[in-house]
Amino acid sequence: MPRPCKRRRICAMPACQRFGPKGHPCEGGEPILMTVDEFEAVRLIDHEGMNQEQCAEQMDIARTTVQSIYSSARGKLAQALVDSRELVISGGDIVVCSECGCGCDRHCGGRCRRG
Repeated sequence: MPRPCKRRRICAMPACQRFGPKGHPCEGGEPILMTVDEFEAVRLIDHEGMNQEQCAEQMDIARTTVQSIYSSARGKLAQALVDSRELVISGGDIVVCSECGCGCDRHCGGRCRRG
């Protein structure tokens, strides 16, 4: 029997959940769907400057899981940019820090730890 998926901890939901080419019709087809945990991995690694180990600790998951999530997210970002397709951020097996009681805010920068 497979192991159940561990919920990924995120600081907050993205402020904007839809992105696409402005002023040009999206001719690339269906929107690309990115999960909230994929967005969080990109935010922590590329925006906050964390390494994968720090990101894993922040999201309360294994480093190998972060590596997989991050790789998937980067592929989706590249596809959206290259193919001029809309990117929609939604879903994923997540828990928001405010729900787990650890007192995190949007820019915890790694200060949030399991509550």
